[in-house]
Amino acid sequence: MQPPSTQTSRRHFIRTSLAGATGLAALPTWAAPTGANGDIRVAVIGFNGRGAGHIKSLEEIPGVRIVALCDVDNIVLQKGLASQAKKGNTVTAYTDYRKLMLDPEVDAVTIATPNHTHTLIAMTAMQHGKHVYVEKPVCHNIWEGRQLLNAAEKVAKKGIVVQHGMQRRSSPGWAAAMAWVKEGHIGKVTLSRGINFKKREPIGKVDAPVEAKDGVIKGTFHDLRNVKTDPKGAPQEVDTDYKLWAGPRGIAPVSRTQFHYDWHWQWAFGNGDIGNQGPHQTDVGRWALGDPELLPKRVMSLGGRWGNKDDGETANNQLAFWDYQPAPLLFDNRGLPLKDMDWKLEPVYRVNGKTGAARVGNVIHCEGGYIIESKAYDLEGKTITKFDNFNDGSDHMLNFINSVRAGKLINPNLHVSHGFHAASLAHLANISYRLGKATGVDEVRERIKNDKAGLETYEHFVQNLVDNKIDLNVDKINAGPWLEFDPVAEKFTGEFAAEANALATENYVEEFKLPEI
Repeated sequence: MQPPSTQTSRRHFIRTSLAGATGLAALPTWAAPTGANGDIRVAVIGFNGRGAGHIKSLEEIPGVRIVALCDVDNIVLQKGLASQAKKGNTVTAYTDYRKLMLDPEVDAVTIATPNHTHTLIAMTAMQHGKHVYVEKPVCHNIWEGRQLLNAAEKVAKKGIVVQHGMQRRSSPGWAAAMAWVKEGHIGKVTLSRGINFKKREPIGKVDAPVEAKDGVIKGTFHDLRNVKTDPKGAPQEVDTDYKLWAGPRGIAPVSRTQFHYDWHWQWAFGNGDIGNQGPHQTDVGRWALGDPELLPKRVMSLGGRWGNKDDGETANNQLAFWDYQPAPLLFDNRGLPLKDMDWKLEPVYRVNGKTGAARVGNVIHCEGGYIIESKAYDLEGKTITKFDNFNDGSDHMLNFINSVRAGKLINPNLHVSHGFHAASLAHLANISYRLGKATGVDEVRERIKNDKAGLETYEHFVQNLVDNKIDLNVDKINAGPWLEFDPVAEKFTGEFAAEANALATENYVEEFKLPEI
């Protein structure tokens, strides 16, 4: 832990100095206090992407003051400070999230850093009595997600709020749709489907990785990479404390042409699109199944990284099957165009070949019809009803702030356990995928032949690859095994248990191990 900042009050210094020996007892026995005049004082951690949306949302909520900004990239940080100054707001700047946690002027933090530091920063905030809003996926692996959830349940007894970033849980329209499904208007759910048809162009390939100098990566990133052919996108100016950025993964050479964002497609830091966009859809999919309290007992995933000879490691097209009972959950991710590798064309999913679904969204199949986003249809595709106030959770941040004021979650849908489940579904699928082997189209077809909906989806999935001139006899499907999972122990069992359980956790650099709560 870094030494206390000059702003640390005597009260806070005494309290935090006891933390190492006493764990949870070192937390305040009261909820983290609000600031002067009842304002909620918030720090935003990581705002080069989604965190910028956090800032905008917080600025629109009366009684909220952004008092600190934290980012490991000094260029990003300075831009954030300048933006706040133009609005007449002077904030404290931090590069190291650990120093931020010692600031007594911060009541709550929002976290939108890369995936591999979500849980670490969230638990450090809890350790210091801060309320926490943590973006999806709330964890980078199943093991740390369980530690996060256990810690959140402990600090809730102290009045500390921990909320996930699954915005659709704050949508009145989605809540109405889920209640309507539960009431059985179109019969029982037979399949819950998540869709992510979002093009992902190649991220480029470097000639040689770049090394951090004295723990810092600084300069024009394309130039640092010595890339002969520039990838799509403008060169990124970076001035990053790479030791802090890498955190629990440790410092290693960087092998990607864009420092920011494209970490999503490398296993050490990201979780692919199934762990990026996917949690929003798997969360809704699980919600439609009645929010099962346990993870499923079986999982299988297949896919590949097709059409991209780049430094990405994760799949760009991927199917995942989770064997919930009595109805399963399926996720269909397409990162390639509709056809001919023409990036101007995007694929679309259609129910019964006619009713078009959102390219990114959910379909809830029932005995007597289906729901696509805000509308319910009968089996013939005729609209039955429409759900009002349907959005992607515009009040989600407001609900967090209202929970902070109340000292408890104002809605059980906001509980971080939903974030844990949505993230863990991605991790389960990715583990199967990573244990996969090159498999022929017919062999995969044989494996899922008894799953009518799954087989239909697979055929459409394969056709999309064929339409993009992918030779599946050469670039075969990477098909993972069906993995058996004990949802109580949260451990894999069966034939591939040892390999799968090894991927369910990760190594943590000593300085960045998860704190004990």
